[in-house]
Amino acid sequence: MGTYCREVLPESPPPIRSLADDIRGRSDEELTALLAARPDLARPAPSDLTALASRSSTRASTARAVDGLDTAHLLALEAAAVGGESVTPTALARLLDGADVDLVESLLDDLWRLGLVWRAPQGLVVTRTVVDVLGESVAGLGLPADDLPGPAAADDETLRAEIATAPPRARAILDRLAWGPPVGIVPADDAPGRRGPSDDGARWLVAHGLVRAIAADQVALPREVSMVLRDGRVHRQPRLDPPELAGVTRQVEQVDAAAGASASEVLALLDELLDSWSQNPPRVLRTGGLAVRDLKAAAAQLDTSPEHTAYLVELALIADLVADDGEVDPHWVPTAEYDIWQTEPGGERWARLALAWLTTTRAPHRVGSRTDAAAVINALGPDGQWPPIRTLRRGVLDLLAGVQEGVAASATDVAEAVRWRRPRRVPRTLDAVVAAVLREASWLGVTGHGALSVGGRALLASEGDVQALAESIHPHLPAPVDAVLLQADLTAIAPGPVTGSLAAFLRLVADVESRGGATVHRFSEDSIRRCLDTGWTGEDILAGLRDASSTPVPQPLEYLVRDVARRHGTIRVRGVSSVIRSEDEGGLDVMLAHRKLAALQLRRIAPTVLTSPVGPEVVLEMLREEGFAPVPESASGTVTVPTRPARRAVRQRAVDPALVQLMDEAQLGSLIAGLRAAEAHARTRAPMTMDGRTGPAIPANDPTTSMAVLREAIADGRPAWLGYSDGIGRTQRLLFYPERIDGGRVTGVSDGVTRTLSIHRITGVVPD
Repeated sequence: MGTYCREVLPESPPPIRSLADDIRGRSDEELTALLAARPDLARPAPSDLTALASRSSTRASTARAVDGLDTAHLLALEAAAVGGESVTPTALARLLDGADVDLVESLLDDLWRLGLVWRAPQGLVVTRTVVDVLGESVAGLGLPADDLPGPAAADDETLRAEIATAPPRARAILDRLAWGPPVGIVPADDAPGRRGPSDDGARWLVAHGLVRAIAADQVALPREVSMVLRDGRVHRQPRLDPPELAGVTRQVEQVDAAAGASASEVLALLDELLDSWSQNPPRVLRTGGLAVRDLKAAAAQLDTSPEHTAYLVELALIADLVADDGEVDPHWVPTAEYDIWQTEPGGERWARLALAWLTTTRAPHRVGSRTDAAAVINALGPDGQWPPIRTLRRGVLDLLAGVQEGVAASATDVAEAVRWRRPRRVPRTLDAVVAAVLREASWLGVTGHGALSVGGRALLASEGDVQALAESIHPHLPAPVDAVLLQADLTAIAPGPVTGSLAAFLRLVADVESRGGATVHRFSEDSIRRCLDTGWTGEDILAGLRDASSTPVPQPLEYLVRDVARRHGTIRVRGVSSVIRSEDEGGLDVMLAHRKLAALQLRRIAPTVLTSPVGPEVVLEMLREEGFAPVPESASGTVTVPTRPARRAVRQRAVDPALVQLMDEAQLGSLIAGLRAAEAHARTRAPMTMDGRTGPAIPANDPTTSMAVLREAIADGRPAWLGYSDGIGRTQRLLFYPERIDGGRVTGVSDGVTRTLSIHRITGVVPD
């Protein structure tokens, strides 16, 4: 009969005694879920499942996983940590103020999937590292009575009876400490150590064992007393359901149209800014970044606010459209990528900007603020890097994507929802950061009228597909115009976005007066002269205006062009240092008498010739500033057109250190198969013998993982096998009983001898 039982009954699995046993018993699908949720465990690839379990219990990895929890999972984890050695869903539901048991089971399953708790026969057990990460004051609760000076804690009924008889001052102290913090400072006349009436305040509480005196003027409330005061609840009002986003509902067509208009505007502004920097690039500050005066000049040119201008400048940098040219006297210069970007359709140009903005760790909204060292953060500077912004930006957009299409949620509601989703990772300035992200999304066209646009939804789902993203925004971009409307008031109205050669011509011959659905360009003497200075003639300008306009050139504009062209070049400058020659003797007389030209030290050497010791470039600039219209002249007497080639910087794409490369399903499957094979090999392999000792194979671990395994062994009072490299490079195999870890060393007993080992010499650790 016994033989029959041995043949039929399956062998019972070994009992789960630790997180390592739990992880080794998981299926491939469960291991895949663990590695997908905690990608840091897979890089570099662990040697086997034991090494994976050891790495998952390190403090850094555990803290990263806990910091990624939302409020519901964090509250459940805190309640489980308070609940004792093992907790069941029913008990945890009571600790969470009577929460739904099904919801609690779902939360615990998620925590188990993350490896923050493991399943014991009696219930779920919170890992020891999680308890360390949560800290001593979990949910505002103090230490257990056994860890505080004084007598052991009484049962709940006794504590309730004592609390009911507490005098008013004592009850006030209990009410103040009940929901945390659990440590309070008492006045000197009520200090526990002072003699006086024993029924007064803190002295009464100490005398009745309800608080513990931990210093002359400090008392601590034991965890058991706090739970009685809280009626068995860990949190006052546990928020297990995410806050709902509500807002103004707009028509989807209006949202997409507004987003398309914003996208078109950002393309035009960047094109104008970078075209200007091609000819007159600003200098790079000695500490890196863009000078404040250059940022203000860009804002004046684009007619945008300083915040908007800083965003545009930063957007050009993160999209690789501008870079430091690397010269001895460095300048911020457009890159060769900008030339390619200019030739692409509007949808693809926008898609590249949107993808760069979504994934960047630069925070344009910080420009102008100060660092912790009180230094001002300049645009394009190194202090613009702020890694948390990427996750916050993605979180804000995910929240907008989770509501009904066309709903525009307020910044306050979005900030509250972000705070619920990541309570341990929100900055102090969360409200300002969320408002900045929403503002930048509106400028870029990711949102329209405050609601996520079709382009914004495609951006979140694009996974880097530029073509698909471009197709989503293309129908909503205003169609570019190939003609403008010239008016008699010396303006030209572009009823849509202007691109290509027409945009370059208008930038050269006119100034933008206003932007919006239609852009107004203003012609003036200065703008016409600017075009003439580049080598255009008056007839060339009029011909360009006829080609650019769908109507005839108005007579006032034609008169303006011909008048400026007639006067242009009547004064010519030649470098001797400088010779000024003009057939207009009266004009030269005016120059000689002009006070503001005194710095040029003009001298007449002939009725039609003046000289100056100042260089031709300075003479040209000062004469133009005073309203004259000179042109440069060569030594042969011909007019020279200055050649100013567009400057370009070499594209230097930096690797983002904060970007984590995630594994796909195939890579995770291959990794898990390797872990299974290594674990099976270690299990079937004959015990190794070295120096007369036998034991399991010891995987190679990093120092952080080795310390985590040693701490677990210390807490459990169990030995561990470790490899130790001595001074001559020989690796010894030790069965070690660790006792304490301090200062990068572990002290314990091996072969009956107390030894202190350096952590960096330990090649690997595996529990016995």
